[in-house]
Amino acid sequence: MTGTFTLVDSLALGDLQVFLGRAARVEEGSVRLIGDAGVLAVYVSVLHPAGLLDQSPTVLGLRTFALGAKGDFDAVVPVRSLLARIESALEDSADATSEPVEVSLPMSVNTVTWAAITPPRGGWVAIDSVPSAVLEEAARAGIDEVAAAIPTGTGEALVHKVRTEVWGRPLDEPDYLPAGAGFAAVSLGFLGDDEAASVYESGAWTRLTTKRGHVLVKRRAWSVAR
Repeated sequence: MTGTFTLVDSLALGDLQVFLGRAARVEEGSVRLIGDAGVLAVYVSVLHPAGLLDQSPTVLGLRTFALGAKGDFDAVVPVRSLLARIESALEDSADATSEPVEVSLPMSVNTVTWAAITPPRGGWVAIDSVPSAVLEEAARAGIDEVAAAIPTGTGEALVHKVRTEVWGRPLDEPDYLPAGAGFAAVSLGFLGDDEAASVYESGAWTRLTTKRGHVLVKRRAWSVAR
């Protein structure tokens, strides 16, 4: 699939550029873009199973943006290719920062397994909140553990094994969230000073929400509601 999407101005596009840049440092792969009802939903993967026997949780980051032009689409594209096109669009719109900005989509890819799983749009029930300090502590401890366990030049299979073990491990409290949820919230820039993340549940999915974005976690189909 090829096409375009339009955001309301260059400030919004710059915000998307920052989000995708952070995501690319975590997982240099693909991004899923869903345009519907005037809203662009942008999904990125922080952690996902490598195969049917992999017990890793699926941990996604989500940001939404207002579209400057109507159009429904669902595309999975390479994140680096999209960043290059965003950079070009920002350069072209440098003299009209308050005008809508159009971005051309790279060619779609069809081999991204996590993008075939769509989190629910509705049915979310508020169940809890988690202090940002808890998520930050889990992220920092996990980052140090991964760095210590993976020497330079380690193969991809071992890297994935270590990341799965560290980021799939439950938090001490709340124990229904994996440490990878904290890693996603920190690495994608979703946490603010002393801000608690609201926790919602819908089916097999749990969602952490702050003013800066959402972390979606898919685990076994069980309820965390007390």
